[in-house]
This record gives sequence, C-alpha cells and structure tokens, in this order.
Amino acid sequence: MRGSMFQVGGSKLGRSGTWHPELGTRNSPTKGSRMRNTFLALLIVGVVGVWLRPAVGVGLEEQTQLLAAELRCPVCQNLSVGDSPSEMANQMRELVREKLKNGESPEQIRAYFVSRYGEWILLAPKRQGFNWVAWLLPFGAILGGVGVIGFVVRRSVSRSRAPGDAQLPPLDPRYAGRLQAELKEWGQ
Repeated sequence: MRGSMFQVGGSKLGRSGTWHPELGTRNSPTKGSRMRNTFLALLIVGVVGVWLRPAVGVGLEEQTQLLAAELRCPVCQNLSVGDSPSEMANQMRELVREKLKNGESPEQIRAYFVSRYGEWILLAPKRQGFNWVAWLLPFGAILGGVGVIGFVVRRSVSRSRAPGDAQLPPLDPRYAGRLQAELKEWGQ
C-alpha cells in the first residue's frame, strides 16, 4: 500500500504527502515537520540541561577550576591561574580550594583577590562604569564597519545608475540598421 492514493476534496492524497496535479509532484510535510520536531527536542534538552546543571551541584575541584580560569596569573600575565604552570598560580589555586572548603562563595573569593591585586587580576573586566567601553567597543566597531561598507556600496550603486557626462559612443550605422531590422522582425 505504499503508493496508494485516495481522493479528498478534488485533490489526490498519498502516504508521503499532498499530490499537486498542476505541478505533478508531492509536497512532503513530513520532512519539514521532522526537522522542526528534532530542533525542538534538541532545544528542550539543551534548556533542561542548562537549567538542571546548577541543581546537580559542582564538585570542589570543578569550582576551583572555574574560579582559577577567571583569575589572571601575576607571573604569566596572559594566562589564567588555571592554565599557568607557575608556582604562584599553584599557590593561588590551593588558596581558592581552601577558601571554597571553608565555605566562602565565589564572589567572596573574587573580592579577596581583587582587594589584594586590584581589578587587573580578573581576566574579564566587570561590566560596570568605564569597563562597559571594553565590552561594547568591539560590537560598536563591527556595526560601524557594516555601516561604512553599506554607505560605500550604496553610493557606488547610485553613481553607476545616475546619468553622467560620459555618453555611449555613437552606434556604427551598419549595426544600427541591422538592429532596427531585427527588432522589426521580432515585432517590437
């Protein structure tokens, strides 16, 4: 019964979708609905996974690594405490681990390091005050670049459409006669 058809309201329907007599083809809604259902299932699984992650709880070692990844190593300066092989970074990781064992929150630990080393110790600047410039400047530069490119392209297109002083060279009379004859032949 794979290719069976049945009549509904003047159009033939089959198992794989709607028959379009004008087009002579089938419209397969199952492919689109499968993609949509798969996308929705993945979205739901992702949202539930992110939502349940804090409820599951993070171990002491994972919390230590997460906090160490946010702090800059004073010796290496371009590496996080979590990535740095220096002795200073090892001591800072141990200090973070001890503070977490003692029940301090990640916010308190960050505040401790900021009080000792200044805000420089944080790899990502806080989103407040003048630091907003560091967060928003890249997006502003991208938008500005897109705007400049759009302006240049628009100006270039408008110049090419505008009639200018440059006229087309006159058409050779031999070709003009032939063109007129062919246009008459085609009925124009």
